[in-house]
Amino acid sequence: MDPCPFVRLIIESLSLKLPFAATKPAGSGVHPTATPCFCVLKLKGFPTQTALLPLCPSPPTTDDSSSSSAPETTTSAPGFHLDAAALRRVSGKPIPLRVSVYTGGMGRNCGVSGGRLLGKLQLKLDFGEEKENAANSCSRSGTHVFQNGWLTLRCQPGKPAARIHMVCRAEPDPRFVFQFGGEPECSPVVFQIQGCIRQPVFSCKFSADRNSRSRSLPSDFNSASSNGTWTKTFSTREREKASRRERKGWMITIHDLSGSPVAAASMITPFVPSPGSDRVSRSNPGAWLILRPHGFSVSTWKPWGRLEAWRERGGAVDGLGYKFELMTESNGGRVAIAEGSVGVRKGGRFDIDGRTVREPVSRSGSAKGFVMGSTVEGEGKVSRPVVQVGVQHVTCTGDAALFVALSAAVDLSMDACRLFSSKLRKELCHDDQDGL
Repeated sequence: MDPCPFVRLIIESLSLKLPFAATKPAGSGVHPTATPCFCVLKLKGFPTQTALLPLCPSPPTTDDSSSSSAPETTTSAPGFHLDAAALRRVSGKPIPLRVSVYTGGMGRNCGVSGGRLLGKLQLKLDFGEEKENAANSCSRSGTHVFQNGWLTLRCQPGKPAARIHMVCRAEPDPRFVFQFGGEPECSPVVFQIQGCIRQPVFSCKFSADRNSRSRSLPSDFNSASSNGTWTKTFSTREREKASRRERKGWMITIHDLSGSPVAAASMITPFVPSPGSDRVSRSNPGAWLILRPHGFSVSTWKPWGRLEAWRERGGAVDGLGYKFELMTESNGGRVAIAEGSVGVRKGGRFDIDGRTVREPVSRSGSAKGFVMGSTVEGEGKVSRPVVQVGVQHVTCTGDAALFVALSAAVDLSMDACRLFSSKLRKELCHDDQDGL
């Protein structure tokens, strides 16, 4: 398998120095250093990003250098990810990265309405070299630094200027890209995407067995669990089965081109509505196990990760909430490495970022850089998830299959968390059901 070229624009080591006038106590008696500062980052063609800015204790001076005066306390922005199409758009011409710095509350609209503008700056980025390096190298030797040091903000005439410290660099971040040929519940083929080339690499088999709950678990899994909470959950579910509606028994198995199973996602905790409601609540989520083959038997599996999902309620967006935990062999426990929500109406992305991962994600032992991203369509829309996986997390096709299985579980959770007053498509229903 050959990866696709990607470039990651990293914006880190962010810090702010306020001018002398701004560090004096205000007339209200509130010292400005107690007021949060933040910056808004805009790059054409990408969603706006926001990052908090810690304050340096000393005011800016004219002899700040890019190395000797680096701040002790810094933060980072999420960064921007450029795929092959984006690289083609920006190649051969510098594009501006616009930075606006504010003080005050961030509010709900990228902080603009809740903050007071301190100043702006614009940084020109030329990705010409990064495109070539990303396309021809899977190493990080092509890293290019656009900025490393202090920059003076443009402010209103006659007012003292603040300074922002920033490290802005681009580095190759090649990824494997896969796409489901159809909706996961329709047992589609999974293609690897390389530009205009689509090559089949996996096949899927989906089943909805109402009478099976743990057929995919290893025989000693419950006894090996560190706290036994899943066993307790199963027994509670059994007691309530007669009086509660359930969506359960779903499983999707990923096969390689030879037909051998290489990964699976199995629903281990049913998706049930909370009492007096028709939605799956956060306090009682459904759950999946993401499994890899274990031993020489094709029917024996070993847990790799656990995905919980529920229906978010409240606020402006109705969403699918999720939490993904990685199974750790070092202490026999679980480590949460991804948590968030995806809008039910418009969909979104499920992402795992290596900056938040403390444990190795794959057998390669690496937990840095981009890990995985997957598209999630909104409720009722045709969904053919596109899955991206960082090359450092794939040592064999089985590693890639795990991320494909996880993507399928996230996509199927959008249906599992659908309001119980709505009907499901026939592929998701059991033989004795007409849709829930």
